[in-house]
Amino acid sequence: MKIVHSTIIGNGQPFLILHGYFGMSDNWKSLGSQFAENFEVHLIDQRNHGRSFHSDEFDYELLVEDLHNYILRKNLKNIILLGHSMGGKVAMLFAVTYPEMVAKLIVADICPKFYKPHHQYILAALNAVNFSIHNSRKKVEEILKIYIKEEEILQFMLKNVYWESKGKLAFRFNLHSLTENNSEVGEALPSFTHFEGKTLFLRGENSNYITEEDTQLILAHFSNSQIVTVKNAGHWLHAENPTQFYDEVVTFLTK
Repeated sequence: MKIVHSTIIGNGQPFLILHGYFGMSDNWKSLGSQFAENFEVHLIDQRNHGRSFHSDEFDYELLVEDLHNYILRKNLKNIILLGHSMGGKVAMLFAVTYPEMVAKLIVADICPKFYKPHHQYILAALNAVNFSIHNSRKKVEEILKIYIKEEEILQFMLKNVYWESKGKLAFRFNLHSLTENNSEVGEALPSFTHFEGKTLFLRGENSNYITEEDTQLILAHFSNSQIVTVKNAGHWLHAENPTQFYDEVVTFLTK
């Protein structure tokens, strides 16, 4: 059985953090270090991301089972679970599947609904990179820039470029599998699933991932939930306004 890679910092109640699509645990290093002052923080790389194993298979059920296997292997109890975007979908599905394992749930800028695939231009950009020709970070950036005009998304993708071996760059994520399984990322939480535990939904003020119309759907699945808006932030709310993000999470956890 393959176990996903993680970085563990701090002591106390286990606090597991799941990154989003194309992300990795390193994206959460700064906030994770802050949370580690009071909790045992597990920054997790999900399959096909970061330093975790690559697989042709990729969907939310598999990501939930990866997380379940990790928790059993580490013998964790009474966990706090935080997920952003794709990681939020994994966190929600995990909570409704294994509610007895989750003390509190935090979902960052995603809700239980279906989202139309909308990463095609990013996948086109990534697939345009040929590391045998584009053998420097500058060359990779120049290719990505043709497709990706948003500077923050461009830099987010470049964080995944690393030296796989001497003179050979590569992406940390499994681009082939993410391209093949892109339609899986927008999947909705299954109907009639429910989690009664305390849940916090954080949405970016400038993001359209959680709208007012989504409130009833959220409450149908998570009856003991609240929705809080993080000011001056879009979809990457934890990076754009880390101070309010941290404060809202700590307030929720200490209630």
